[in-house]
Amino acid sequence: MKEKSRLYNVLRNIQYGLISQVLAIIFSFINRTIFIKTLGSAYLGINGLFTDILTMLSLADLGLGTAMVYSFYEPLAKKDYIKISSLVNFYKRIYEYIAIIVIVIGIGLLPFLKYIINLDNGIPYIKFYYLLFVLNTAASYIYIYKSSIVTADQKNYIVSIYQSISKMLVLIIQCILLFVFKKYVLYLLLQIVGTVLTNVLISRKADKLYPELVSTAPKLVSKEKKEIFENIKSVFIYKVSSVLLNGTDNTLISVLIGTIWVGYYSNYMMIINGLNSVTSIIFNSTVASIGNIIVTENEQKRKEIFDKVQLVSLAITTITTTCLYLLFNDFIKIWIGSRYILNNEIIISIIINYYLAGILQPVWIYRQATGIYKQTKYIMLICAIVNIFLSLFMGMFLGMSGILLASAISRILTYFWYEPRLLFKYYLGSKEINFFLQIIFNFFIIIITVYIIKKITMYIIVKNFGEFLLKGIVVGGLSCGISFIIYGRKLIKS
Repeated sequence: MKEKSRLYNVLRNIQYGLISQVLAIIFSFINRTIFIKTLGSAYLGINGLFTDILTMLSLADLGLGTAMVYSFYEPLAKKDYIKISSLVNFYKRIYEYIAIIVIVIGIGLLPFLKYIINLDNGIPYIKFYYLLFVLNTAASYIYIYKSSIVTADQKNYIVSIYQSISKMLVLIIQCILLFVFKKYVLYLLLQIVGTVLTNVLISRKADKLYPELVSTAPKLVSKEKKEIFENIKSVFIYKVSSVLLNGTDNTLISVLIGTIWVGYYSNYMMIINGLNSVTSIIFNSTVASIGNIIVTENEQKRKEIFDKVQLVSLAITTITTTCLYLLFNDFIKIWIGSRYILNNEIIISIIINYYLAGILQPVWIYRQATGIYKQTKYIMLICAIVNIFLSLFMGMFLGMSGILLASAISRILTYFWYEPRLLFKYYLGSKEINFFLQIIFNFFIIIITVYIIKKITMYIIVKNFGEFLLKGIVVGGLSCGISFIIYGRKLIKS
C-alpha cells in the first residue's frame, strides 16, 4: 500500500506538473515574441543579464530551500506537527532576514553595473529596471517556507498548479501591456505582483492542508538548529558552486562579447529551460517519494528504483538531445528570424551542457532525497572555480562557444564522476561502473541516431511553419522509436 501511495503521488505530481508547464511554455514563447517585436534585442539582452545577476544574488538564501524540504521529510513521515510548526516558525524568521539582505546587497551592486553592461547605445532608466529585478528577487522569499511543506509531503502538484496559473496570467497580461504601451517598466512591475501573489496563495493553501500547524509551537533546541545550519552550510557551498557554474555565462558573454549577444543566447536558453522544466517535473516529482524510500527501504530497493529512473533519463535524453540538434536553428528561424541564429559551434556547446545535465538527473534527485551535500560540496566548488578560469581563457580565444564549452569541460573533470561514486558507495551498496557504461553507450547511440535522422531529413528544407512541423514529426517520431527500442522495452521488463 505504501509503494502504491508513493507511485500515485509521483504520477499525480508528474501529470499536473507537465500540463501546467507545457501551457506555461506556450505562453512564454508568445510573451518572448511580443517582447522582441516591441522592445528589441537590447532590452532582451538586459533582461537576460539582470536575470543572471539576480541568480547570483539569490545566493543570499544560503541554499535554505533545499535544506528546508529535506528537514520536513522525517517529521511528515511521523506526522509530528509540533516539530513541523517549530521548523516553519524558524524558517519564517530566517527568510525575513534574507529578503532584507537581498535588497541591501542588490543596491550595493548598483555602482558596478557600468562595468558589466556592454551596449553600443544606452538604455534610459536602466538602474531603475535593475532595482525592480532586485525587488522581485526579495519578494520571492515571502511565504516560500510554506510551499516547502507541501513539496516535502509528496504534493508538489499543488505548488505546480498555483505557480502555473499565476505565471500564465502574468504572461498574458504582460503581453497585453507590451503590445499596447511598449513599456518595460510595466512588464517588470507585473512580474513582482505575480511573484507575491503566487507565494501568498500557496501559503494559504498550505494553511488549509495542515490546520495542525500552530504559531505558538516551541522553538527548536540548539542541537536541532545546529543540525539545520550544518545542512544549510553544505547546501550553501553547493549552491554557490552551482551559481558560479550555471549563472555566470550571461555576465561573461556581456563583458567579453557584448550585452546584445546575451539576448540572442537567451532565446536558445529559453527553449533549453523549457525542456529542462518539463523533464525536471518528471524527475523532481519523485524526490519526496525517493526521500521516503531512503528512510524506509533497504539498499537493494533503493538501487532497483534508481535503475528505473536512469532508464527513463537515458530515454528522454536520447530523444530531446537529437531533436535539439536537428531542429534548434530551424525553430529560431521561423520563430523570430534568421538574424537571431547562432553558429553551429555555439549550438553544440549548448547541447553538450544540456546533455550532461540530463543524464545526471537520477543522481541529482537522489542527492536531494539523501542530502549528501556535505560529501559533494567541495567538488562542486572546485568545478565552479575551474569553470570561471576556463571560461575567461576560452572565451577570449573562442568567443561565446568557448565560454559555454568551458562549463561542460569543468563538469566532466569534477562532479560528473565524483557524485555518482559517492551515491553508489553510501546509499546504493554497489559499484557505479554500470552507470557510466550506460552513459557511454547512450552517447554513441545519440551520435548514430543524429546521423541517421539527419540523412533522412536532409531534403526537408524548412522555410515556413508547415515544413518545420513536418521535419519535427519525422525527427521526433524516429528518435522516439529508436529510444523505445533501446530503453522502453527494458523499462517495461523491469
